[in-house]
Amino acid sequence: MTLAILRRLGQMLFVMAGISILTFAIFFATPGADPSARIAGRNASPETLAAVRHDFGFDQPMAVQYGLLMKRLFITGELTSFVNRGEQVLPEIAAAMPVTLSLVGGAALLWLLGSVLMGLVAAAHRGRWPDKLLMVLGLVGISMPVYWLGSVVNLVTQSRWHDTWLFSWVPPLGYVPFSQSPLGWLLCLVFPCLTLSVLYMGLYGRVLRAALIEAGQEDYIRTARAKGLSPRRVLLAHALRTSLISVVTLFGLDFGALVGGGALLTEVVFGLPGIGKLTYDSLQTLDLPVIMATVMYASFFVVAANALVDVAYAFIDPRVRDA
Repeated sequence: MTLAILRRLGQMLFVMAGISILTFAIFFATPGADPSARIAGRNASPETLAAVRHDFGFDQPMAVQYGLLMKRLFITGELTSFVNRGEQVLPEIAAAMPVTLSLVGGAALLWLLGSVLMGLVAAAHRGRWPDKLLMVLGLVGISMPVYWLGSVVNLVTQSRWHDTWLFSWVPPLGYVPFSQSPLGWLLCLVFPCLTLSVLYMGLYGRVLRAALIEAGQEDYIRTARAKGLSPRRVLLAHALRTSLISVVTLFGLDFGALVGGGALLTEVVFGLPGIGKLTYDSLQTLDLPVIMATVMYASFFVVAANALVDVAYAFIDPRVRDA
């Protein structure tokens, strides 16, 4: 087990190193990608460009530039923005990280609970009206874009019905840190989390229903039924456990991507200053140190989430543990 964990850690480091090299090559080493021109500004003199290249190390070989960038990012922590001169990059990410983690964590809790309930009820009533209704609702949730649903939610809660008793408790758009006001933190995340969870709840519910129906044809399910176990116990204690593997696989990919900045549209619609919004702003201005730092942050969560999924397999399905 220890060797497997060490091997997985080695794979994580290898993947992250490859991502960092690829990102550096795209933004620093491709023809025409001259960061010094963006730092110096338009119509800068050749002397100014040469001074900027020397100050930032752009006149050195690419391998040296990459090494200096990684050193400033991971060792000294002195990586600074090209656009906002002198502003440290890592504190920006540290300030945005709790926002994204709060949003994605709350949404993940909602969509996991909702999708498991949806999949169980639909599979237990296969072919009947509860199954058809839940699958239609799941399809509707998948079909609604996050930015559209978020805009509609804001229209209802922030404008049309905000003064009514139903939505008068909804705070203005933005984020309230938990340390400042736990209640304010919770209230400002209610509708963003609900909006983000709708798509995944519908998708996961449909996937779990299909997995439960497929598991119902397995030999171990037939054996459990032959022993006289009740249909509810067979569904919950036997079929659900192995069917969760497909959900865990999807969750590892989606959660890592969302924490890494995939919740950008939700953050923009609800005014949340998270990692996705920070990445978007840095791409707008081509602030390369911030882009590099956010890409490495995102890759870490995606790779780590996939590693945790592999570990979760062994706890969910004994067949994987014995393989």
